Amino acid sequence: MTLLIKNGYILDPSAGAEGRAELFIEDGIIKEIKTEIDTQAEQVIDAKGCYVMPGFIDLHVHLREPGCEYKETIATGAMAAARGGYTTICSMPNTNPVLDSRQMIESVLSKARKEAVVHVLPIGAVTKGQLGMELADIKGMAAAGAVAVSEDGKSVMNTVLYREGMIEAKEAGIPVFAHCEDKDLVGKGVLNEGEKSRELGMPGISNTVEDVIVARDILLAKNTGVRLHLCHCSTKDSVTFVKMAKDRGLPVTAEVCPHHFTMADEEIEKDDANYKMNPPLRSAEDIKVLKEGLRDNIMDVIATDHAPHSREEKAKSIMEAPFGIVGLETAFALTMTELVKKGYLTPMQMVEKMSCNPAKVLGIDKGTLAVGKRADIVIADPDEKYKIDVNEFASKGKNTPFHGKEVFGRVKATIVEGKIIFQD
Repeated sequence: MTLLIKNGYILDPSAGAEGRAELFIEDGIIKEIKTEIDTQAEQVIDAKGCYVMPGFIDLHVHLREPGCEYKETIATGAMAAARGGYTTICSMPNTNPVLDSRQMIESVLSKARKEAVVHVLPIGAVTKGQLGMELADIKGMAAAGAVAVSEDGKSVMNTVLYREGMIEAKEAGIPVFAHCEDKDLVGKGVLNEGEKSRELGMPGISNTVEDVIVARDILLAKNTGVRLHLCHCSTKDSVTFVKMAKDRGLPVTAEVCPHHFTMADEEIEKDDANYKMNPPLRSAEDIKVLKEGLRDNIMDVIATDHAPHSREEKAKSIMEAPFGIVGLETAFALTMTELVKKGYLTPMQMVEKMSCNPAKVLGIDKGTLAVGKRADIVIADPDEKYKIDVNEFASKGKNTPFHGKEVFGRVKATIVEGKIIFQD
């Protein structure tokens, strides 16, 4: 099978390549990149007016399978990823049962190979059942194909046990993805601690809930030498701590989610659980520092923390509904609208944070348009203006406060190993 992408604007930070060019793909491999390619192909995409980029890689996705398929499945989550321009996604372990063994990792990989239109890379749990009592088989999961370990959804509060898990992860050659939340400090909090939580009469979640675990985990990474990746950073001091770690040469990377750099807690209009996520929407001051952290390359990655729930669950009060927001199908548009169009990121920086840097965090041979590499590609119109419509989502989850928001940036085609899996 051959594919020719014509008239596009290439953005490939891995090669420092930016400008108009054409790509020729054969049998899933990028064979040629030139200003003009005079070659016949079985399929042709005219990418005029569009960016042509390495496929996005999402380090933080909840696929809900096994155990909660009514919220999302591997197949529906992968299709949502494709619509969002993602060619590779990492699935978090807090399923039912938890991904805490070699057998569970193998099961997800097997199902993904059969049913997912994008690459699915599972992440294993740090402890058995995510109960924080006993380490999971970290080395066995890594050998089976887990690309990282994480207790996402909670933190391992037993510092001794967590340190042992970090040592095993380092020996297995995989990073630890940290969900930074002190479960004792969070209490019954549901919204950011501030004027809005007081106005709605709901318990708050302070910045300290995140900050103390960020600091702890960085110190543990210093002690163990493990590669530490901080998930869904939401506070200004998280940015400060990450900068301090990098200034000291520690193996620490960090991600920010689009909802955390797009919306402040003061914008919550009413008791609507679509605004409920963990970490919560923070203050305008936190948003400013997160944006600057991305701009200044302190924060490495934009990830979604895609967390689908049913309409019935999210129809409840914020006090009762589960935490979570979907993000696979809105991340590119929110990033274009809030960061690129407003001058915080260049288009090349955007691709670094959505494709190249995630590949580096995982240590995988992706995030590039280099000749000879697998053709995982996204084509997107950066200037198309439209309103987000949850009814168009491929995800089973429709839980987002961004329904109806006017944005720039539409994914036009997603290509995995040379095969067009989504086309607008």
